[in-house]
Amino acid sequence: MEHYAGYLIDLDGTIYQGKTQIPTAQAFMQRLIDSGQPYLFVTNNSTRTPADVAENLQQNHHVPTTAAHVYTTAIATADYLKRQAETNGQALTAYAIGEQGLRTALTNVGFTLVEDSSKTPTFVVVGLDRDVTYEKFVQAVLAIQHGAKFIATNLDTNIPNQRGMLPGAGAVVDFVRYATGIEPLAIGKPSTIIMEEALRKLALSATETVMVGDNLQTDIQAAVNAGMDSLMTLTGLSQPADIERLKIQPTHIVADLIEWQV
Repeated sequence: MEHYAGYLIDLDGTIYQGKTQIPTAQAFMQRLIDSGQPYLFVTNNSTRTPADVAENLQQNHHVPTTAAHVYTTAIATADYLKRQAETNGQALTAYAIGEQGLRTALTNVGFTLVEDSSKTPTFVVVGLDRDVTYEKFVQAVLAIQHGAKFIATNLDTNIPNQRGMLPGAGAVVDFVRYATGIEPLAIGKPSTIIMEEALRKLALSATETVMVGDNLQTDIQAAVNAGMDSLMTLTGLSQPADIERLKIQPTHIVADLIEWQV
């Protein structure tokens, strides 16, 4: 087994399965934490703050982590857009369709969130919003028509849930995309942007780091796009038959993370 200086790790399907624990993943995380190697949980969930995610991991999945080890697509979006705006001399203003995790991430790095499209924000940022309204869509569409840059936190079409496959951020994004005819810049996996931002936070290169996940089309494809090695666990969504079907090849495959030596 290869040794890596750092780990980027998916959550759902990798560390837990919905609300169900994966005990062997907990054991893997304990070994990784005990080793002192740097790691980040990298998730396309933009609705929760890192503190919320860390609390869930601690209380419900027995993973002794902290908010500093959680990198959400909301945080990646905020970090990336702040640097882009400052590089281009643009105002740190945004109109956001999203929940508290996204809004907090943006304001924490200095963005002003506008509620009126007539103020023409620099960016329109769209993520999952389970309380989205037609008026929110109207404001987003008008702002983009007036020149705001269209940003998507992620393009996940569905969210697995006990009730079934629920609409994800991609479904919300598609409303705005269809109404404007504009393609958004996507930040979350499999985009290279979230991977590059996470590597920047770890202060490691792509060749030093491995992406651990269960989903070929997000986790493993993100690693491929970023020039990183990947470790696919079969405890979640994708299975070996999907590799040939999707033509996405992980570097390493384990039935369970307990097999991997950090």
